[in-house]
Amino acid sequence: MSATPSLASPTAAALPRRVLHVETGRHLYGGAQQVVHLVTGLAERGIESLLVCAQGSDIGRALASIAQVHELPLRGDLDWRLASRLSAIVRTQRPDLVHLHSRRGADLFGGLAARYGRLPVVLSRRVDTPEARWLVPLKYRLFDRVVAISHGIERVLASAGVPHAKLRCVPSGIDPAPYRQPVDRGWLCREFGLSPEDQIIGHVAQFIPRKGHSVLLDAVERLRGSLPRLRVLLFGRGPLETTLQSEIVSRNLQEFVRLVGFRTDLPRVIPGLDLVVHPALAEGLGVALIQAAAAGVALVGTRAGGIPEIVRDGENGLLVSPGSASELADAIERLLGDKALRQELGRRGQALVDREFTHDAMVNGNLAVYRELLAERLARRGASAA
Repeated sequence: MSATPSLASPTAAALPRRVLHVETGRHLYGGAQQVVHLVTGLAERGIESLLVCAQGSDIGRALASIAQVHELPLRGDLDWRLASRLSAIVRTQRPDLVHLHSRRGADLFGGLAARYGRLPVVLSRRVDTPEARWLVPLKYRLFDRVVAISHGIERVLASAGVPHAKLRCVPSGIDPAPYRQPVDRGWLCREFGLSPEDQIIGHVAQFIPRKGHSVLLDAVERLRGSLPRLRVLLFGRGPLETTLQSEIVSRNLQEFVRLVGFRTDLPRVIPGLDLVVHPALAEGLGVALIQAAAAGVALVGTRAGGIPEIVRDGENGLLVSPGSASELADAIERLLGDKALRQELGRRGQALVDREFTHDAMVNGNLAVYRELLAERLARRGASAA
C-alpha cells in the first residue's frame, strides 16, 4: 500500500494558507473529533481553516473560535443543493484545497464543488464499508487523494478499484496526556453506582448494529455465572438505544449491563475501567480503542477492519473473531482473571499510542498529503508556463 509522503521531502515547500473542511456529522463522535483535532493542529501551524457543517452541529460550536464556520442545511445523500452551496463558498472564500471528511452526500457534492472551483480535493475515509463497484470509478475520480485512517480501509478501497496512486494512510490520533491522569476508582464507582469489588468493562461506541452490542450481551449471558461481579457500561447514544435497553431487560441483564449515555469526561472515566472491549462487526479503526490504550487499559477487539492495527494481539490486548460471543467471553474471562497480564498489556498499549497514534502524527500526516498535492499543482503550472 502507498505510504504517506515524508515531511522532509521536496513537497514540504508547498504549504496551504487556508483549507476548507466539510464534516456533516451532527455529534462529536470519533470522526468529527478527529476533524476538531486536525483543524486545531493546523491552526497551531499557522494554517487557516474554513468549516462547512450541519446547522446546530456540535463540531460547529467546538471550532467556532478557531475556524470560519459555515453552517448549512443538510438533507442527506440526495441533497443536490449542497453542491451549489459549497461552490459558492469555494468561489467567495478561495481556499487552497478542500478536505472532505464525511459521506452523506458531502463526498460526492463536495468533490463536484472542488472540481468546479479547480481546487485540489482530499477525501478522508473512516469506515471500511464497501461501496457499489459501479460507483467507485465514477465517484473517486473526483478526488486527488483518498486518506484512509487505517490500512484495513486502504485495502478495501484498493480492492474496490481506487487507484493505489491516490491512496494514503493517515491513522487517527489523540493527545495521550488527558488519559494519563491518576485513576480515581472511588469516583468512578460513585458516579455509576458500582462497588469497589466490581469488575468494570467499558464499550464506547454509537448504538448502531455494526458496533456489536448484541454480541457483547451474548457474551455477558455466558459470563454471568462465572463472573458475578461483572459490570458492563455502554457509553454512547444512537438509534438502537431503545432496542438495546429492551434487550437488556428481556435477557434479565439489568444487574450486569447499563447504558450510561454519551460522556464528555472519558479521560477521567476510561483509566478507571478494568477492560475496554470493542466487538465491532466492521470498523475503520476505533478512536475509543486508542483512548483506552493511552490510558493503559487492556483491550479486547475483533479482527475487523482496522481494529487489529490498534489492538495488537498479545501486545496490548486480545483479538477475537467478529460475531463470536464465545471467543469474546473467553477473552474477557481470561483478562479479568489475570491482573498482572492486564497491567502489562496496558503498559504496552501506552507505548504503542506514543509511537503511532498521537495528534501530531495525524496532523503531520494530513499536512504531508496537502503539501504533496500543492507541490504537484505548482509543478504543473510551471510546466505549462514553460
